[in-house]
Amino acid sequence: MPLPPIAELTAASGWHAVDCISDLHLDAAHPATLQGLATYLGHTSADAVLILGDLFEVWVGDDAIAEPGSFEAEVCALLRQASRQRALYFMHGNRDFLVGEGFAQATGITLLTDPTLFTLGGQRWLLSHGDALCLDDMDYQRFRAMVRGSAWQARLLAQPLAARRAQARSIRSESEARKQSGAAYGDVDSAVALAWLRAAQAPCLIHGHTHRPADHLLAPGITRLVLSDWDLDAAEQRAEVLRLSAQGATRLPLDLA
Repeated sequence: MPLPPIAELTAASGWHAVDCISDLHLDAAHPATLQGLATYLGHTSADAVLILGDLFEVWVGDDAIAEPGSFEAEVCALLRQASRQRALYFMHGNRDFLVGEGFAQATGITLLTDPTLFTLGGQRWLLSHGDALCLDDMDYQRFRAMVRGSAWQARLLAQPLAARRAQARSIRSESEARKQSGAAYGDVDSAVALAWLRAAQAPCLIHGHTHRPADHLLAPGITRLVLSDWDLDAAEQRAEVLRLSAQGATRLPLDLA
């Protein structure tokens, strides 16, 4: 697998703490998770928040924001308010890869390239959503290569919004069926993750996507930190923040963020 270009983001001089979150999979059927995000954004002491993909369960195009009363408009209004308090960044995930400049303008969020090297207080972290590193899932990698293409996206976005919403419902149903079947999902390829880290000259990779929060030692002094997904509507609620500072990375339960 060829090494991708690595973008860079350096913390502003006044930043002391930056939070990483991912995989909230927001949709109208999960109001508690959305409320949890609203509470978190209103109370976190972080100077910036980095959202590393799959903020939404699905994103059908930036024009959905303009649809009166839409869920997308509701969430974007929340994010716009939050971006007035602190810097917000967003990296595309496998569910919301159609997020574009219209979303950025509506929310005040800065879009991040995957992967991005983030530097704060002398510490270096490589940030990714993580799906590009799950090479064992070859069917998904073929799908990813197709849907990230500009021609494919242009054809999809040329369809009426209602048609795109219908396709999204179908995709969600297929995904849920696969989940219920117990089908195994691929994990990050350790050798490729190491290659990315060495190219970035960073000792730590931070990513989401797999919904398997854990700390992995890839080599002496080189680690991979997997972010938690969020689901505050489930019987067993899940939500965690990874806080970065000059002292390192710390996992925080949502109510302590």
